[in-house]
Amino acid sequence: MAEGPRVDTARLMELLSVSLGVYYGDFTVAAASENLTASQGKALTVLRRGPAAMRALAETMACDASNMTGIIDRLEQRGLVRREADASDRRVKNVILTAEGERVTDAIRAKMRTTREGLDGLDDQDRESLYTLLERVFVSRPATT
Repeated sequence: MAEGPRVDTARLMELLSVSLGVYYGDFTVAAASENLTASQGKALTVLRRGPAAMRALAETMACDASNMTGIIDRLEQRGLVRREADASDRRVKNVILTAEGERVTDAIRAKMRTTREGLDGLDDQDRESLYTLLERVFVSRPATT
């Protein structure tokens, strides 16, 4: 049985780069429509998955803890997040999305027309395949030693 042409890692990385560029541009415009910076929007998106400690949030967003504090300060001033002391360690501050923060996060996602149209163009089987592959590559990676 003949194999089709092999797609090498460099080509995959290039396509992933283009895809992320389109996604990031779409996200940035949608966040701006809610009067947020891309970093503020990303923080809300991360928190949409659940509360996070300030340090973990900074690590997830790959930014300095002091920068994260400024981002969260501005989101808190707008009533989009709140800080709470951790139940097991009162020195740790957890950041929690408010109902308004959830609404804004959902509005950003809804306004990402280019991304939504691209994904909506996939049939159910392709969507499932894409989900499975992205999860395998970026979420469920085995730990390296």
